[in-house]
Amino acid sequence: MDLGLKDKVAIVTGGGSNIGKAISLGFASEGARVVIADIDEVQAQKVVDQIKSSGGQAVAIKTDVTKPDSVAAMVKGAIDKFGTVDVLVNNVGWVQHEVFIKKPRAEWEKEVNLNLWGVINCSRAVLDTMVARKAGKIVSISSDSGRMGEYMEVVYAACKAGVIGLSKGLARELGRYNINVNVVCPGATPPKSAEDVSKDSMWQEGIKFFGPEQQQKAAALYPLRRLGKPEEIASAAIFLASSKADYITGQTLSVSGGYTMM
Repeated sequence: MDLGLKDKVAIVTGGGSNIGKAISLGFASEGARVVIADIDEVQAQKVVDQIKSSGGQAVAIKTDVTKPDSVAAMVKGAIDKFGTVDVLVNNVGWVQHEVFIKKPRAEWEKEVNLNLWGVINCSRAVLDTMVARKAGKIVSISSDSGRMGEYMEVVYAACKAGVIGLSKGLARELGRYNINVNVVCPGATPPKSAEDVSKDSMWQEGIKFFGPEQQQKAAALYPLRRLGKPEEIASAAIFLASSKADYITGQTLSVSGGYTMM
């Protein structure tokens, strides 16, 4: 199936590891030109090299999504390199697992800055060019915790619920400009490789809480009896960014093996 992504320019925040890496590689396989916006420039460049070795086009731009100036510079760099921005995937996310009453305020603030303000900053930064062209796709990676709440993820869940609300509001405002805004909510999706564990700060810091034994127990709660794979989340995000989803906007799709059904 031709998804109509050939030569499109796609920005993927946090595109250097785990789900973001799978999304970056997936866009490249469809012929898109990929901008990997990641705070870990070294890991992002490894993904760029992988894309280029397969004949694709990509660039890594070091980006702190919590800082509007850094985001604005990244978008400018993407336009300078490839001429425009067709797609934004807001993928950056982070959580430190702990019960709410024991978690220090600094960790709340980090979760809010990365999981909610990062999406706001990046979405706003691409809109001038998308509105001017009357075309664009924004796909934000939220979480099933944002749909139902989750133990030891209270502030994270609040942020991810905020991403859903933000996206619905944007979809209503931006539809007149032919800009689609949608959300993908993964369930638990462990990194595919040991390298991705070491480079993915969310999993690196949470691995003691959600190690192999805990993952096995968690999988039993899913109707499909397993956790997600990065490529499965990527497939949904890439579809929503494609021409095949031109009449889909303001929607929230859980890709979580049936963990939530709503």
